[in-house]
Amino acid sequence: MTQDVRRVQSGSPWEDSIGFARAVAAGDRVLVGGTTSFKDSVLYGEGDPYEQTKVAFGTALDAIAGFGLGIDSVIRTRMYLTHLRDVDEAGRAHRELFDAVRPVSTLVVVSGFVDPRILVEVELEAYRGPAPAGQEQSAPAEGGTTA
Repeated sequence: MTQDVRRVQSGSPWEDSIGFARAVAAGDRVLVGGTTSFKDSVLYGEGDPYEQTKVAFGTALDAIAGFGLGIDSVIRTRMYLTHLRDVDEAGRAHRELFDAVRPVSTLVVVSGFVDPRILVEVELEAYRGPAPAGQEQSAPAEGGTTA
C-alpha cells in the first residue's frame, strides 16, 4: 500500500465483518463502495426506494466530504435496485441530487441484498483532480472516519 491511498470508514456494520472501507482515494479518484440507507444498524426509509436512495447517496457524499470534495466532483454513480417497479422513485431521488452535476450513471436490478429490507444500494466515484503545485491532496489519516 502506498501513502497515496487513503481510506474512510463510515461505521457500517459490514465494514468490519466483511473488511472494506466506505471510500478509498487513490490518485485523482475517490471511489465509494456499495452504500445503503443503514446508519448505526438502523435502516432508514424501510419500504421507500426514494428515501433509501436519498439516504444512501447522502452517506456516500459524506464519505467524499472526508476528502474535501462535494457533489460537483461526482463523475459516476451506480444504483442497484431489487425491484424494477422502484426505478422511477430511485431515479427521482438521483435527479434531485445530481441534475446539475450530470454524472454518468448505471442502474441495475438485482436479485437481492444482505438484508431483504434493503431496496437500493448505491456507489459513486468522484474526481479530485491534481493537487496545486507544491500542495498535497487533503485526506483523512489512514483509517480515518467521517460522519
